[in-house]
This record gives sequence, structure tokens and C-alpha cells, in this order.
Amino acid sequence: MDEELKYWLAAIIGSPMISARPLSGGDISEAWLLETARQRLFCKLNSGPEALNMFQAEKDGLEAISSTETIKTPEVLLCTKREEMAVLIMEYIEPKEPDNGEMVAFGQQLARLHNLEQPAFGWKRDNFIGSLPQRNPRETGWPAFYTRERLLPQLVLAFDSGLLNASDIPGETVIERVVGELCGNVRPSLVHGDLWGGNYLISSDGLAYLIDPAAYWAHSEVDLAMSRLFGGFPNSFYEGYTNVAPISPGFEERRDLYQLYYLLVHLNLFGRTYYSAVKPLLTRYFGPF
Repeated sequence: MDEELKYWLAAIIGSPMISARPLSGGDISEAWLLETARQRLFCKLNSGPEALNMFQAEKDGLEAISSTETIKTPEVLLCTKREEMAVLIMEYIEPKEPDNGEMVAFGQQLARLHNLEQPAFGWKRDNFIGSLPQRNPRETGWPAFYTRERLLPQLVLAFDSGLLNASDIPGETVIERVVGELCGNVRPSLVHGDLWGGNYLISSDGLAYLIDPAAYWAHSEVDLAMSRLFGGFPNSFYEGYTNVAPISPGFEERRDLYQLYYLLVHLNLFGRTYYSAVKPLLTRYFGPF
């Protein structure tokens, strides 16, 4: 971070900057820990063409989750732009390694978030999954929404990028029929939308926080599916969740179908190495086609 940007940040924060230290873990944006004379802050920087829209969508997702008063999110203090650089500043949450009791409480809080029924599938605005656009028009039926706004856009993008062949891609009617058979009778919940192990933290005082959401109204199991994709969360988290919201029969089949979306996103973001994970699921649910 150059000195000119530091001075500008200090001016808009309204407090002298003591230090700015880069943090690891950000694939899409730069992440910084800012220490001012008054407080420590978390800062994200991105100069991409959609960066300000991405940060505004993240802000809206964090605030929507926080407004339910079921689970915490960091308070967003500023979302703005300086020349070509988008800036998102929020309170810094000091993380720690969680214990079993804290993960039980986290699971319970997420279940309470999911238990709040929402008006439709979709959301109040479009947003992003990673750096990829994610459309959220309101839809009364989950199979149509998941087919048209989640699976199909990623399949088309992968085909257009040469990551999938035409023979890999099922038709819309086939996808919607399968989704309807497995996931047809569900109600909309507010979900985090990208709930892997890097998108939550347990604070130094033992409280769970959700970060980096791709929030929308969906079947609650999309969060559980993502949570199990890259190593899974501790068993104590799922124990806490099911104490509040028992899992419906058939989750294993739905889990893998929901994981397909996230694997397609990774295919489109990170390339062909994810084809070996995507292809068997396409064949299992929709093939041969």
C-alpha cells in the first residue's frame, strides 16, 4: 500500500494511520489490517471494473445477515472508491481457534438464520460469487431458480471458455426436472451463499462471525453443502445445527447437487483442474445426454 493511499484512508477514517499490514487469504481482493490511533480496521482493495459493485453487494449481504439478529457479521464502516481503486472498510475481528462449544453455538446460530422464512427465492439485488456475477431475480419455485440462475449460467460460461464440451452440458428441461425431483418442496431462507471454512471466524471472545457472503434467498441446504465441500466443518458445528434444524432425509443426494454449483464456479474461476470433480456429477445427475 503506497503512502498516498495511506494518507487518503487516514483522512476518510478520521484518524492518523499507525500501520497498514497485508493479510493473507484473499484470492479476489487485497486484504489489509489498518491500525489507527483509535482502532484496528479490516480493509479490502480491488481495482477491477466491477470491484465497487462487488464490495457494495458484500456490504448489503453482511448487513442483511446482521439485521436478522441470529448471527454476527463485521460492521461495515465504509464502501467507496478512489480513482480506480474500490475500498471496503469494516471492523477488524480478532480471530482464534474455536473450541467445540463455540462451534456448537455457531451451528445453532446458522440454523436460526435459516429458520427465518423469506418471501421468495432470489434476492433484492444481483451480486457475485467470487468475482463471477450471480443473478437473483425473484422466483417462487426453487427448481426453476436453481436451474436458470445457478447451474445454467455456470455451464454456459464454462462452455464459452472451452472448459466444458457441448456433450458435457444437459438441457434446461433435464436439469429442472432432476432438481424438482430431488429438491422441489423447499422454502426460501437467507443463506450466506459461499460458506466454506475461510468465510467464517470465531472471535477472540468466542463469537461466530460470517464474512464474505454471496447472500440470497435459497434452500438452506446450499450452505450445508458448501460447508462440506472442502474438508467440512467440525462435527460439533453440525451437532449444533441439527439441534435447532434437523436435516431432512435425502440430504446426501441434494448435497452433491448443490456442490455442483460451487465446483462449476471453481472451474470457471480457476480452470480445468476442477473438470475431474465436475464431470462425474454432471453424468451422475443428468447423463448420458
